[in-house]
Amino acid sequence: MNINRRQFLTTLGISSLLTQITPAIAKNQLNHPQIIKPPKLKIGDTIGLIAPAGIIEKKDIENAKTTFNNLGFKIKTGTHILERYGYLAGTDRNRAQDIHLMFQDPDVKAIIAMRGGWGCNRILPLLNYPLIRSHPKILIGYSDITSLLLAINARSRLITFHGGVATSTWNEFTVNYWQRILLNGELLTMENNSTPEGKIEIINPGTAQGKLIGGNLSVITAMIGSAYLPSFHNNILFLEDIGEDVYRIDRMLTQLKNVGILNQISGFIFGQCTNCQVSEQNNFTLTEILQQHIQPLNIPAWYGSMIGHIKDKFTIPVGLNVEINADQGIIKTLEHAVI
Repeated sequence: MNINRRQFLTTLGISSLLTQITPAIAKNQLNHPQIIKPPKLKIGDTIGLIAPAGIIEKKDIENAKTTFNNLGFKIKTGTHILERYGYLAGTDRNRAQDIHLMFQDPDVKAIIAMRGGWGCNRILPLLNYPLIRSHPKILIGYSDITSLLLAINARSRLITFHGGVATSTWNEFTVNYWQRILLNGELLTMENNSTPEGKIEIINPGTAQGKLIGGNLSVITAMIGSAYLPSFHNNILFLEDIGEDVYRIDRMLTQLKNVGILNQISGFIFGQCTNCQVSEQNNFTLTEILQQHIQPLNIPAWYGSMIGHIKDKFTIPVGLNVEINADQGIIKTLEHAVI
């Protein structure tokens, strides 16, 4: 996602966050205690494309249409998808309206974000969460879309999906997991490929169970203190990021620790941190920072899962019960993600 998000993170105040995070999460869970699942996708269905964050071009839509037509789906685009409002794909109100229209449209069976960037956090107060809950559908994206996935999971109590956006690389690995979880409704064992990029680093060994909650680290950090985060208690936290110096990863993980999130979780997965390499001598590596924050928790944890700004991606069901095996870097779903 866009590195301009950093200016938003620096405005967060820890003292106010500590008083807000627990009441906000508790209220979310009491509003809709029953988690619901979207209907599975079928070949021939219509997929709705939205641009809830950064601007897109016509060629992006044409490429997405080709991709999903080749996979056997029809495409419908959001009313305001090509609008421009500064660096955003339309005003906050219009981007929120496109989300509502897609959920209400009986022809649309799944909703996929065109891209990330920045902007989803701005529209969270404008969303009609009861409306979304009454029209459950597959919603998928990643990076800045993290805030939509988490807010809708928390407030509408709907399983959402952290996975490729429409402009992603839809290769065999990505399509395979996407189809198996969204079309076939399989119980999955997600395991990295055998390429060098698929190598994992164990932080703490062991197994754990809980609901998968997470997404982009920068986005989650910016959401702390709002009323749009799900509960992390006894759940599995998964994170990814892009283009962040290691000290910024350290700072954001410190924030998660200081507000009590890290102490609540039962397991931890760090996916890929693309272009997050050490840029100076005598610096901590990303592995060292993860070890410093996570090893003392004594929970199963690993680094290197196929989650993030990479070509080969898992489709991760947000809010679904899973079991993780840190020794092998495996995520196993314990229930179906769609009905």
